[in-house]
Amino acid sequence: MATAATDRTAAPEPAPHVLVVLYPAQGHTIPLLDLATLLASRGGVRLTVVATPATAPLLAAHGDAVGELVLPFPSHPAFPAGVESAKGLSPALFGALIVAYAGLRAPLSDWARERSGGPDRVAAILSDFFCGWTQPLAAELGVSRIAFSPSTVYGTAVLHSLFRRMPQREDGDDESPIGFPDLPGAPAYPWRQLTLLYRTYRDGDEVSEGVRRNFLWNLEASSFVSNTFRRLEERYLAAPLADLGFRRVRAIGPLAPDAADAASGRGGETAVSAADLCAWLDGFADDDGSVVYISFGSMAVLQPPHAAALAAALERTGVPFVWAVGTAAPLPEGFEERVAAAAATAGRRRGKGRVVRGWAPQVAALRHRAVGWFVTHCGWNSVLEASAAGVPMLAWPMTADQFVNARLLVEEAGAAVPVSWGGIQAAPEAEEVARVLEAAAGGQCAHVAARAKELAEEAAATVSDGGASRQELDELVRELHELGSEPKE
Repeated sequence: MATAATDRTAAPEPAPHVLVVLYPAQGHTIPLLDLATLLASRGGVRLTVVATPATAPLLAAHGDAVGELVLPFPSHPAFPAGVESAKGLSPALFGALIVAYAGLRAPLSDWARERSGGPDRVAAILSDFFCGWTQPLAAELGVSRIAFSPSTVYGTAVLHSLFRRMPQREDGDDESPIGFPDLPGAPAYPWRQLTLLYRTYRDGDEVSEGVRRNFLWNLEASSFVSNTFRRLEERYLAAPLADLGFRRVRAIGPLAPDAADAASGRGGETAVSAADLCAWLDGFADDDGSVVYISFGSMAVLQPPHAAALAAALERTGVPFVWAVGTAAPLPEGFEERVAAAAATAGRRRGKGRVVRGWAPQVAALRHRAVGWFVTHCGWNSVLEASAAGVPMLAWPMTADQFVNARLLVEEAGAAVPVSWGGIQAAPEAEEVARVLEAAAGGQCAHVAARAKELAEEAAATVSDGGASRQELDELVRELHELGSEPKE
């Protein structure tokens, strides 16, 4: 009887405590925070998000849904002091950022061990795939680690394949094709289109070896969670992939806000408010879909030849546009002044443009009925935001996983038209860019626009109650509960 009484009055088992480790790059931080908020909304899971002072402000948009642990950014001799994120970082330092950030392992281990015997015991780690060092941390703590991919399953597999197989180009030729025989369709890419993280690998170099080890650790994770959806990547989700360690992949995307949240500050402070930009776009109400929205993301800085070609094409075609250029884009001399002058005299007529210096409210812009096309570098956050909004894309990949994303959109999804495959190294001629803009604005790519609308319907269905992505999310919550209830050693 005493035992029964004790059972009746025993405190309930606390919800499993999951440690969420962000990577300090906008395209990585935002979707993982979105996922953490979603997990919290499903109930029964406690989450502590690990951030550094540079990324901590982004947590404010997620309210009290998650706890936070802010740690000082670790120092490393290969990484410049005072820099804490990938925003505006030279591509040559991307690898060093991955290696430097791994310095959080020791303080995180101490923090978790202090809580190992109580209700705040860490039951699992959910971390970005650029934080592969959390895999040995998880092993040290005796818990499972789930690797989060902010990219496509296809692109994630390509990235890990490179460091798993270490393919080489022939005779230093940038056009030498590199194949991926273990992926469906056995795709191949010219050397110059592979991520710089791999192309700059040097045998025996501390940073290079640290980057490679990062990705190989991911192949030991218990599973992957990817910000994608099944209808978009069916062939890469049909069976476990060797390039992802034959691990299970849960497709839980798109992690993009709905129309009601389009004006939220999930990406940080913007240079123009969503209300102001949408009011400007309202001037095109009689010509829905006539405006081209342009952005190359938070990290890419256009080279002068690329910016000049795009600016010249916009002026030649007179296509209405919003160009979110960031803070450092080298626009041609006099371009912004001419755009501003036209805005002062043209009223709402065709040809009006707007340049946004800094971070723009992209989701709100893409959701506006006046925006009909999106010139994009094909960063995956941008792709999913456009897909959810039903906006067709003009694909202009530059680096990283962007060529893989662009090929998926153009060749498989049919929701994009290529602008240029030259990347950072080769800018297209202004005439070529103008031809693509005119074809899109003139209705010659209506089949692509129609496919984008279908993609939006598929995206909405998969994140609705009972949709494939929501089912995967609920299964992830159940998995975390099971991990939290496993016997403690």
